[in-house]
Amino acid sequence: MMIQQTAIKLFEARRVRTLWDDAEEKWYFSVVDVVSVLTDSVDGRKYWNKLKQRLKEEGNETVTSCHGLKMPAADGKIRMTDVADTEQLFRLIQSIPSPKAEPFKLWLASLGRERLEELDDPELGIDRMLEYYHRKGYSENWINQRLKSIEVRKELTDEWERRGIKRGQEFATLTDIITQGWSGMTGSTSDTKD
Repeated sequence: MMIQQTAIKLFEARRVRTLWDDAEEKWYFSVVDVVSVLTDSVDGRKYWNKLKQRLKEEGNETVTSCHGLKMPAADGKIRMTDVADTEQLFRLIQSIPSPKAEPFKLWLASLGRERLEELDDPELGIDRMLEYYHRKGYSENWINQRLKSIEVRKELTDEWERRGIKRGQEFATLTDIITQGWSGMTGSTSDTKD
């Protein structure tokens, strides 16, 4: 069973979309976000497209092993975007001349260490999430509501699993039905490339 958790991580106050895949036990990072951070580019996608073309011409296999995953875009919609795991990302970083390359590598290593610590003690993950929300300036009431919504969602998905519902498309369908019921909208999104 594959469980994926999407998150936004910050490197020097710049957002980097990430996804943790429990089945593969890997982090995946949005290549466009990483390129934007390392190059201080307003449009990291253009830089990435040129870099990708150059690396392909050089026969660099890292580019061919990058694949797309759905992640939230800046406009809030879920879109396909090129991602790289940590190993692929280290190789890509070497192809981008940037004074931020070394600090970024250290940041990646710290994310890996934190994830291992959270696997050993899940409460650390909760503590880090609370600290993050406080740093972002969210109120205690908002934070408590967020924690409650996570708890309720977990109880709901546990019940679905007990009743034989499979994660993935069946969970997405049920979530859409519930969202449609209370908001009149669905969570369905386009498959456009980010």
